[in-house]
Amino acid sequence: MIIEPRVRGFICTTAHPVGCAKNVREQIAYVVRQGPIPECPKRVAVLGCSTGYGLASRIVATFAGAAETIGVSLEREPSATRSGSAGWYNNRAFEIEAKKNGRSPITLEGDAFSNELKKTFIDRVRESFGQLDMLVYSMAAPVRTDPDTGKTYRSAIKPLGKPVEVKTLNTETGEVYETTISPASEEEATATVAVMGGDDWKRWIDQLADAGVLAPGFRTLNYTYIGSELTWPIYWHGTLGRAKVDLDHKAEAIRARLGQGAARVVALKAVVTQASSAIPVVPLYGTVLFKVMKQLGLHEGCIEQIDRLFRTRLGPDAELDEAHRLRVDDWELSPKVQAEVLRRWPLLSTETLGELADLPEYKSQFLRLFGFGIDGVDYAQDLDPRVVPG
Repeated sequence: MIIEPRVRGFICTTAHPVGCAKNVREQIAYVVRQGPIPECPKRVAVLGCSTGYGLASRIVATFAGAAETIGVSLEREPSATRSGSAGWYNNRAFEIEAKKNGRSPITLEGDAFSNELKKTFIDRVRESFGQLDMLVYSMAAPVRTDPDTGKTYRSAIKPLGKPVEVKTLNTETGEVYETTISPASEEEATATVAVMGGDDWKRWIDQLADAGVLAPGFRTLNYTYIGSELTWPIYWHGTLGRAKVDLDHKAEAIRARLGQGAARVVALKAVVTQASSAIPVVPLYGTVLFKVMKQLGLHEGCIEQIDRLFRTRLGPDAELDEAHRLRVDDWELSPKVQAEVLRRWPLLSTETLGELADLPEYKSQFLRLFGFGIDGVDYAQDLDPRVVPG
């Protein structure tokens, strides 16, 4: 079949196996060019391993750190007439390349929030690793079912207290417009914390610790985004911000159990993801930010960010912020970048978007998530969507 992108709003329902595989190989090539990381942990788990920062973490650990990895993600398998999820293709492509490199990766595809998958995960760690040196938590899901109560929670990305008027962008049409977002109810705020806070992260660590599969010196990272004052009304000062505070509290609880260096929340820069595309303000902010950072020679994607994290932020002398987080969003939030973004923001309109921002780059990065728009891929080729090229 011929596989083409089918995009509705911030959702793409198709993925290209050849494009996804080439995207994975390009990320691997970048990491290999940077050289080895000898001090990298050697037995690494990545929850949310199939795309974005999670996939980048697995690639850096494997191809720069010579680590064995176990990954977890929830994917859609392809059929003869329908493409699989981008993450399914990414997982297969990663496994092919890792095995070529002498590694033996394990990938579990299922509901990482469930106790059943956690048990399977523990069994596989015991069999293949003995213990883990590091766990990266990079999960992004809009819905979570509590495995103990069976209650399902749905996140709501809204402000708290009062309505907020924000400038936003229709990424399909390029229209810049003002919109008003109603505040969340207390029930919606609680549900967002249940989905996007730190409860599941702590459950994972507690169950792994109870099972005795955490090695001495074990450490865990959880990725987050804080952003700038332009995104705070809907982000940090909203339901998401409350979830991020819960994440910091859970990190403290994990450190209380395992030791002061055991758990860190890592603040990363804004990148294009399917999840972030759904948040008002964020796509418009991203189009401006990317243009400014590229003009200043500071732009990074997921693989560049995570490579820098592993090389410069995981040592014992790494600086922490006031909440004991590791910060790799320092280039995004640097005064020269933010000053220029803030200068452009009030000037943004549908007419000035092309001059002040970079919507084509944003769209390109979005399509790349699903294997489209990648140089060297023949998108007119008739493919079996069940086959990932090796």
